[in-house]
Amino acid sequence: MVLKQYFNIIWKRIWIPVLLVLVVTAVSLMVQQTPPPVYTATMRFIVGVEPERVPDAFNYDGYYAGISSEYVTDDFAVVVGSHAFAKDVNRHLADMQSSVNVSPGTIKGLFFAEKQHRILTLNLTWGNPDQLAEIGEAIALSLQQDGPKYLAQLTTFGGAVTMIDPPSFPVPVPIPLTQRLEIPVRVMLALGLGLAITFLLDYLDDQIHERADLEVMGLTVLAEISKK
Repeated sequence: MVLKQYFNIIWKRIWIPVLLVLVVTAVSLMVQQTPPPVYTATMRFIVGVEPERVPDAFNYDGYYAGISSEYVTDDFAVVVGSHAFAKDVNRHLADMQSSVNVSPGTIKGLFFAEKQHRILTLNLTWGNPDQLAEIGEAIALSLQQDGPKYLAQLTTFGGAVTMIDPPSFPVPVPIPLTQRLEIPVRVMLALGLGLAITFLLDYLDDQIHERADLEVMGLTVLAEISKK
């Protein structure tokens, strides 16, 4: 019985939630902007430091060289986000006669570095797959040729940065789930607001519409006059 009453309340003013849903859907579709495509690629480097060898002495050279390599990798994870590194990337792009120019102000958002032992992984994102390939090549040249300029350990201990995985084929970045759910969430909120307004108007309505309104008040209905 209660569910039937709720249904009747909604049905009397069903136009309110329906209208709100239609308006919100129409406005959302009109103002929705399709984001430009974004592509991503991954490349990996290994950073190694030559062990210090002392003749006729056992000094755990392999162990400490490995530890040093990990420290250098951590440092490179910071270097790739610096303005100086961005300038070197742009210089290599210019040498390649590329029209791409990476702004030093946005270079931090272009790279994401992860450290796994002596492996440096760079995930690159860009709006053009061809330009992304050029940027990846410039990054490789910057790390391998300009690395000693940033970290003296590479020169002092005979270290080197070697690319083990070239930039992967650029793939489109999927649209975030929050963006895909934006319109459905708006529609659900509009529907909920419409139903809330419907129940509020019914609560504020003190008119008698049917016998059930009188019976709720404890009055007995002896007869009804048809609307027809």
